[in-house]
Amino acid sequence: MTSPVAALRPPPPAALAALKAAAGADWTDDAALIAPSLTDWRGKFTGATPLLLLPRDAATVAAIVRVAAEHRVALVPQGGNTGLVGGGIPAADGSAVLLSTRRMNRIRRVDAAGQLLVAESGAILSDVHAAAAAAGLAFPLSLGAKGSATIGGLAATNAGGVQVLRHGTMRALVAGLEAVLPDGSILNQLHGLVKDNSGLDLKQMLIGAEGTLGIITALALKLVPAPAYRAIGWAGVDRPQRALALLARLRQLSGGQVESFELMPADGVALLEQQFGLRPPLAGVHRWQCLVELAGPMPLDDLLAEGLADADDAVIAQSEAQGQALWRLREELPLAERRDGPAVHHDIAVPVADMPDFAESATARVEAAFPGARVMAFGHLGDGNLHFNVRAPAPDALVADRLADESPVAWIAARHQAITALVHDLVAAAGGSISAEHGIGVLKRADLARLGDPARLAAMRAIKRALDPLDIMNPGKIY
Repeated sequence: MTSPVAALRPPPPAALAALKAAAGADWTDDAALIAPSLTDWRGKFTGATPLLLLPRDAATVAAIVRVAAEHRVALVPQGGNTGLVGGGIPAADGSAVLLSTRRMNRIRRVDAAGQLLVAESGAILSDVHAAAAAAGLAFPLSLGAKGSATIGGLAATNAGGVQVLRHGTMRALVAGLEAVLPDGSILNQLHGLVKDNSGLDLKQMLIGAEGTLGIITALALKLVPAPAYRAIGWAGVDRPQRALALLARLRQLSGGQVESFELMPADGVALLEQQFGLRPPLAGVHRWQCLVELAGPMPLDDLLAEGLADADDAVIAQSEAQGQALWRLREELPLAERRDGPAVHHDIAVPVADMPDFAESATARVEAAFPGARVMAFGHLGDGNLHFNVRAPAPDALVADRLADESPVAWIAARHQAITALVHDLVAAAGGSISAEHGIGVLKRADLARLGDPARLAAMRAIKRALDPLDIMNPGKIY
């Protein structure tokens, strides 16, 4: 879409003064204090801003947005800054003001009878987990960044995590929300009604919109009973198709109590030992390995063992500590890969039934097209989400098309765009999505325009123009 503010120079002094006044004492223009918020977790995107706003409530956010609309100043909302596609980073030209929600972090209430928790958007995910647990309940969304990711950011990106298989993404777990719209009005849908057919479900437009349609200030989250028992296991198989068969068997046996089913290649498990000294749970060579968790009201160890009987080998955690050790292997895999060297990262989804074949065929296509490339495909088998990452050739590998002095960083830089184009083309051909859980942000904007459904993109842009005609809400992202 054409943006009326994207080409603006940094906000004039009068606009900055008005924004500071709207924020009260909660702002800073100290470059040293702002700097940590200007680069994303991966270090791929760095922006600039003359001002960081730190509001403490929705009323202040609304006042800020009204001033921004009056002066046509772009606002970029940011939560825990754990995003991976640049969605919470302002443009490098300094034309936008950064608005952090991290001071809006109160747990407002826990409704045990209604199984709801209402928290402000800056609340940290791990704090939400703790508040739910204190009431004997659980918020069933977890991911590696749970100690820093905020629930507002999770909703804005429609985050998934490792329990999507059973409980769904944030779209399924948000019962209501409060948000400030681009005109400064406050949308209040925190009632959390199970049934409400009084028109469009506006909260669903804001979930996954990455702050481009408004700023989420609070959420009503769905809770579930805390499971009395968990069973965690690790299995090895020779092909991913057999892993999918194990999942189907476990679902049938457990009546839907499979909480997580993670798939990892052997070289990923080897990286964990190489980078962190984490010993593999299984002896022998297994091309693919699975981490499985069941949760429910009755003991599940025997059922899990029965469900994994057809694996080449398997172990069942015999204590909470052993279960946490197995989960650590999965959670540390992205960091182990990062330590190993540069890679081109892809967060993709394909139909669940097609994921095993896609993992093998796409790996072969990419490694054939880019000699020496090493694909690391791992992820959430039960929801079709693969982290399809392409690493540079091993330092000692002889690769015909690599220059003798070409470093892994240079190899990746020279092929990054071509690799991503091929991977995304393969995903589109498989009827999948180029963004499973990380969002579009800046990173995938061009490929969404290239590969996205035209009718869907047109509708999205029309909604953006209708709600935010000045394009002050996180411009340059998604559309």
